[in-house]
Amino acid sequence: MHLQDAIEQGAEVFIPAEVEPREFYTTPQFEREITLPDRTRAMVQHLAKLMRRFGPMDKTMVFCVDTEHARLVARLLQDEFGPETGLDNYAVPIVSEEGEQARRWLEDFADSDKKTPVVATTAELLSTGVDIPACKNIVFMKTLSSPILFKQIIGRGSRVDQATEKYWFRIIDFTGATRLFDQWDRPAGPPPQPPVGPFTATLTGYVFHAQTGERIVGARVAVRTGPNTQQGPILTDKDGTFTFSNLPVGTLTLICNAPGFTPRELRVETLADETVVVEVPLKPQAKSAGKIRVEGLEVTIADEAVFLIEETGQQLTLSEYKDYTRRHITQTAPTLKTLRAIWVDPPRRRAFLEDLRRQSIHPEVLAEIMDQSEADTFDLLAHLAFGVPIRTRSERASAFRNREQAFIQAFGENARRVILELLEKYRAGGIEQLQPEVFSVSPFREWGGAFTISRWFGGTERLRSTLLTMQQKIYPEEVAV
Repeated sequence: MHLQDAIEQGAEVFIPAEVEPREFYTTPQFEREITLPDRTRAMVQHLAKLMRRFGPMDKTMVFCVDTEHARLVARLLQDEFGPETGLDNYAVPIVSEEGEQARRWLEDFADSDKKTPVVATTAELLSTGVDIPACKNIVFMKTLSSPILFKQIIGRGSRVDQATEKYWFRIIDFTGATRLFDQWDRPAGPPPQPPVGPFTATLTGYVFHAQTGERIVGARVAVRTGPNTQQGPILTDKDGTFTFSNLPVGTLTLICNAPGFTPRELRVETLADETVVVEVPLKPQAKSAGKIRVEGLEVTIADEAVFLIEETGQQLTLSEYKDYTRRHITQTAPTLKTLRAIWVDPPRRRAFLEDLRRQSIHPEVLAEIMDQSEADTFDLLAHLAFGVPIRTRSERASAFRNREQAFIQAFGENARRVILELLEKYRAGGIEQLQPEVFSVSPFREWGGAFTISRWFGGTERLRSTLLTMQQKIYPEEVAV
C-alpha cells in the first residue's frame, strides 16, 4: 500500500512525530508498523459472516499481530455476537497482559464442556503448548514466515474431540499463511510418541528480569513434555519461583512469558529421581515506535477455498475437491442405484462415510462451502457424483409424509405420533437420527423411551424394522435408476 495512494483515495493518515514513514507498506508491516482499522473491521465482518454460516458457537482461535490487535479483534467480535448470544464473554483476548484473567479464560476455552468463551484472540499465548480439542476454526489475521510456527498453530486445531464430535477443522486465512503448507514437514518415520516415563523428575527455578535481576511475579511457565502434552501453564509465586513434579526423564521444553517481556523457550534435561534447578532470565520487550494510522480505506475480502488432503498433503481448489470427491464416490458406488443401496443400509452407509472421511472427504464441509446446509447428505453426494438435483431434508420429509400415508396409517395413534416425530428429527438432523439411540432424547424420553415406544409398535424388532423401512422410504428406489 502506498501512503500517497491512500491519501488520494480520501483516507486520513496519522503519522507519529518519531516515525519516518516508508513509501510503500506490505502485509507483514500491517498492524506492526501501520495500523489499518478498516482492514481489521473488514476481516472481522467477513469472519462473522462465515461463523454465522458455519456455526456461531464453534470454538475459534484468531491469531493476531500483537496485543493491541488481539484486543481490537476480540472487541469487534464481541460487538458482533455479544448482543445476539447474550454472552458478555463471547470473544476474549488471551494475551499475557491480561494476567490472571487470561489464565481463567484460557482454562474455560480449553474445556470442551464449557461453551464460553467461544472466540479467543491472541498474539502468542495459543501458538504452542496449549491443547484446545474442541477448536473448529483456526483464523490467521497475522502473517507468518516460519513453517515451524505455522505447524504449531495448526496443531491447535488438529485435535480430535469425541466430546463435541469434532473430527475436522477449518482454516480461515486472511494473510496467506497457508502458503506454508508447501513446506509442511512430513517426517519419513513414525510420528513422535508421548513420553513413557519414568515420571520421577522434578523441575524448579525462578524467572527474573535479565537486566536488573529482579524476580518476576506472575510469569506464565509451562513444560512441554511431548508432541501434544504439557504441564502448566502456572504462574510464578511471590518469589518468582515455579515447580513442576512427576515429569518424564529426558529433554523437555520450558516455555515462559510475562507481560512486557519477550517470551522464551529453553531446552531442559531432567533426571530420574532428581530435582533440576533452572534460572530463566527474560529480556524486556523493546519499546516500539508509534504506528502510522490510516483510516477511511475501502477494503474488500477475496474468497478462496483450499482443501488439504491429509494423507498426501495435496491442496485442492473447490472445483478440484469436488472432482476428487466424485472419483472416490464412484469408485465405491458406480451408479446412483448402488449409492442408494448403500445409503439405506445403516452399516454400509456408516462404513462408506468413514471411508470418505479417511480420504479427507467431509460431506458437512462441502455442504457449508456450497451453501447447502439444509441438503440431505445423500443428495449432496449424488449431486457431486452423478449430477442429480440437490434435495433438502425438508423436501424429502414432506414428500415422505405425502407419499406414505398408507404406511403411516397402518399404525396405531401413538406409533403414528412417533413416526411423525422421527420424520421431524430427520428433517432437522439427517438420516442418522433414525437410530434406536434417538429414543433417549426428548420428546421420546418423556413418552417412556424405547421400552414404552417399542410396545406401541408391537415389540423391539417391529420398532427396529420400522426405523429401517422409514430410511428406505425416505429414499424411494424409483429415483435411483
